[in-house]
Amino acid sequence: MRIAVYCSASTSIDQKYLDLAFDVGVAIANSGADLVWGGGQVSMMGAAARGARERGAKTFGVIPEKLVTVEFEDPDATEMFITSNMRTRKAKIEDLSDAFIALPGGIGTLEELFEIWVGRFLKFHDKPVIVLDPYDLYAPLATLIDHLEEHGFVKPGQRELLHWARTVDEALDIATQ
Repeated sequence: MRIAVYCSASTSIDQKYLDLAFDVGVAIANSGADLVWGGGQVSMMGAAARGARERGAKTFGVIPEKLVTVEFEDPDATEMFITSNMRTRKAKIEDLSDAFIALPGGIGTLEELFEIWVGRFLKFHDKPVIVLDPYDLYAPLATLIDHLEEHGFVKPGQRELLHWARTVDEALDIATQ
């Protein structure tokens, strides 16, 4: 099994987010799964990969050619896939993965989360999509989704396809069901 992690490459975030990403990598390895991620060695991306590798998991990075030097391609990846652009990156991550966990992140993480969630609703895949949010960073997003649902913009059944977890263990339990 391979679990994709969407997360930040920002170098200006609190250490607790790096620790969370590392713990997710460790938990993925401890579950017997391997990690698929954006291929970077910095910030949360690098922490998740290091955590997974430290416990013996394989790590499969997917990085667009244009970001190889910006996100500092992880030289220790088990396998690195270099894509032509972000669209092909996301498609490759989807193809390689059996579940998806979104950690705290910015617009790139949100964009990946929304695309994989829409794909789940449209039945392009039937893989679990999880938001791991132990620090309530995404609480306003959850409120917005509720608001959109109240006004008919989020259809019945869409919200239920997005699993919310507060702990690493809870996220891994959902991902490996």
